[in-house]
Amino acid sequence: HVQLVESGGGSVQAGGSLRISCAASAVVTRCMAWIRQAPGKEREAVAAIDGNGRTSYVDSVKGRFTISRDNAKTTLSLQLNSLKPEDTAMYYCAASFVCDYFTKGYWGQGTQVTVS
Repeated sequence: HVQLVESGGGSVQAGGSLRISCAASAVVTRCMAWIRQAPGKEREAVAAIDGNGRTSYVDSVKGRFTISRDNAKTTLSLQLNSLKPEDTAMYYCAASFVCDYFTKGYWGQGTQVTVS
C-alpha cells in the first residue's frame, strides 16, 4: 500500500506558474501521474512518468507543464507554467505498479489549482 500526499496548490492569475508536489510513503518503481478533475468534467491524466523516466502529456498542457520525479522515486512534481483558467481543477497524484491508475492505482487526496 502506498500513501500519497500532495502539496503546493493555490490560486494564481492567468499566465502565472505553480509547482505542485506529491510525497509517496514508499518507492514507486513504475508509473506515476498527475490526474485532474474540474467540476462537472471527467478525470483527465495530464502528465505521466514511467519507471524509465519517460514522460507523456495530454495535448492541452504540452509545452506548459513539466512532470518530474526524484531519483529516490518517492517525490513527484508538476511544474505548471502559462496557466489558463481552463487548468482550474483538483489535481491528484496517482501511482500504479502496473501503470493502471484508474483500477489498480493509489491516489492522494488532491490539491486545488485555481486560475483566474
